[in-house]
Amino acid sequence: MDATMWMHHPRTAKMREFLSDNSMFGELKSVHSCFTFAATKDFLESDIRVKPDLDALGALGDVGWYCIRSILWAADFELPKSVLALHGTVFHNSGVILACSASLQWEDGKTATFHCSFLANLTMDVTVVGTNGTLHFHDFVIPFEERKASYSTSVKSGFTELVTGWEPKPSQHTVTTELPQETLMVSEFSRLVGSIKFENAKPEKKWPTLSRKTQLVLDAVKASIERGYETVEVKN
Repeated sequence: MDATMWMHHPRTAKMREFLSDNSMFGELKSVHSCFTFAATKDFLESDIRVKPDLDALGALGDVGWYCIRSILWAADFELPKSVLALHGTVFHNSGVILACSASLQWEDGKTATFHCSFLANLTMDVTVVGTNGTLHFHDFVIPFEERKASYSTSVKSGFTELVTGWEPKPSQHTVTTELPQETLMVSEFSRLVGSIKFENAKPEKKWPTLSRKTQLVLDAVKASIERGYETVEVKN
C-alpha cells in the first residue's frame, strides 16, 4: 500500500457515490488536478526531492503522484491510452523536475490535465466534469481541517432566464471524521496485515494495483518530457 492518505478519508467514499450516480453525474468527460506548494530556499537546496540520487522524480514523483492518482480515481482507475507532457517543465540545477504539466487521453474521448510544482502557492484542486454533474474539491491531499472535509457538486446546471446567474446553484457537502485520514490509512494497512497473519487471508490486490497504475502513468509523463514532449502510450 502506498501512502496516498486522502484515499482513506471518508470524504473520498462519499464523492465516489456521487461520481457513480449516473442520473446526477452521468458520463465522465474531463478531470483537472493541481497540486503545488512554494518550497523554501532550504528545501530547494537540501531536500531529498531535489537530489537525483535520492528522489530523482522531483515534483512529478511527489505532488505529481497525487495529481495522477486523483485523475485515475475519478476515471475509476481505467488507464488512459496516452499521455502528453506540456511544454514549460522547470528543472532544478541538479536536473530534477521542479514543475511540470501533462494531458491524458482515453480511447473513449475523455481527457484530463494536471499541473504539479514546488514553485507556486499551496493549491490542491480537483475538478471532475460529467455529462450531468460536476465535482469540485479544493484540499484533496490534506484537508483544510483535520476532522472535516468539504466538496461541492452541481447537477444539470444552467443559466437563469436572463443569463445573470446559475440555476440550480452548486451545493456544498461536509464529511466529518473522528480519526485523521493518516490514522485511517495505517489502520487499514494493519487490518490487512492482521488478516494475512492471523486469518490466513490472501494479500489484498487492490492497493498494489492502484500503485502500479499510478506509476505507469507517471513514468509515461516523464518519458514524454525526456522525448521532447512526444505523445507516449500507456502500456499496462
